[in-house]
Amino acid sequence: MSEKTFSENARRRCREIMTRNVTTATREMSLRDVAILMRDGDMGAMPVVENGRLVGIVTDRDIVIRAVAENKNADTPIGEVMTAEIFSVKEDDFVFEAIRLMGDKQVRRVPIINEAGALVGIIAMADVALETEDEREIAETLEEISSGAGFWKKG
Repeated sequence: MSEKTFSENARRRCREIMTRNVTTATREMSLRDVAILMRDGDMGAMPVVENGRLVGIVTDRDIVIRAVAENKNADTPIGEVMTAEIFSVKEDDFVFEAIRLMGDKQVRRVPIINEAGALVGIIAMADVALETEDEREIAETLEEISSGAGFWKKG
């Protein structure tokens, strides 16, 4: 990624590139219902909210590793298998913070919250990629996030 492109993206705020209409789950929803929503929405992860506040995230990996591998039934509440450790940024944070968090925590998406802790959007690697025009830059950015060898660590 060129210094100019990185500098331009680093100055942008998360609210400028986040996806706003996020499908969410509640802790009480069943594995089956969440899996259907994820399948139908072509999503690999879904934020879990309670009274509008972000309380967790469930990924397709959570469903496989924590539910199927532990022989949970399809009616098990998603709250039993969701990831409660949340890595998020605020909507007014710089995009750089979301990108850095993705690399540091090896996650492909970061929920965006407001000052009250309510979910207001999500930024995925694809959102970051769409902000760079050059295909080589897109490939490099995605590779750096996936590998954890983020461009902020380069000397």
